[in-house]
Amino acid sequence: MGEIDDAFERADREAFTKDPPKTLKGQIGFLLKQFGSAKAVAAELGVTADSVNRYRRGARKHARADVAAKIDDAVRQRWQPLVRKRQQRQAATTGGITVDTRARFGYTAPVGTTDDGRFRRLTVHLPPEYARRLFDARDTGASDQQMRGIIAEGFKEVYFQDGGGRAMELSDVEINDIDYLDLDYRLGANT
Repeated sequence: MGEIDDAFERADREAFTKDPPKTLKGQIGFLLKQFGSAKAVAAELGVTADSVNRYRRGARKHARADVAAKIDDAVRQRWQPLVRKRQQRQAATTGGITVDTRARFGYTAPVGTTDDGRFRRLTVHLPPEYARRLFDARDTGASDQQMRGIIAEGFKEVYFQDGGGRAMELSDVEINDIDYLDLDYRLGANT
């Protein structure tokens, strides 16, 4: 997984509006609602239906560490997916996406100006078109480098060229040596 994929994972976790169930009984209850039967939950987790029923009843308070991790992953994968999708849809249509990073930015500039790459810490709110392109790229399995290119285009337009107000001759912005990169597209977080 690359830096951008990791940033999407963190942003998706932060998009939860309510924490998932924390108790084993609560997690199993949620999974039973999602899957419809103890047998289906058991197949997902790699345990027996009897074990699932014991967890549900509270007869077994703790699962083995490996099973507990599977339960937690299964819950997190299904917890509020519609909320995340709605937030992504809003980011791609009206809200945009905020990118916070510290990385080396390089670019091609005209003769007489410096085009040496340097580390910068930037927090830039990109318009919805870039959010849409990033979500589409992620959904189609684009590489980390391709998604970096989309972010670099957005930084070129919004930050370096200030929306068309300066540095119009600047081209080919690149993001390299990423120290960290975070994305935020939660409803209301970008205002």
